[in-house]
Amino acid sequence: MATRVMMKNPTNGLVKKGYVGFSWTYLFFGGLVPLFRGEIGIGALHLILSVITCGISNIIFCFLYNKQFMQRLIEQGYRFADQPMTNQYAASKIGADLRVTGAIA
Repeated sequence: MATRVMMKNPTNGLVKKGYVGFSWTYLFFGGLVPLFRGEIGIGALHLILSVITCGISNIIFCFLYNKQFMQRLIEQGYRFADQPMTNQYAASKIGADLRVTGAIA
């Protein structure tokens, strides 16, 4: 089960939900998940891979997608904006350093 982590971009104030852990949503809906999260290019790529591999890629990406999504959010300037324990847990799961990426209180 994935854990929800709130992420906030301090420059523009946008808040997004990030997730860490296994993605049941991705397992069942595949490339539609990135599309619903606003990642059009990633979603199109995943849908194409799903068709080429007859859905086998969904089994692989359900383990990887949430971590990759969180890493892309951090690259876009988003910072952890949840409870301190949740921030620490999420940072450790995706391999981020809270001292570098920072957290917004």
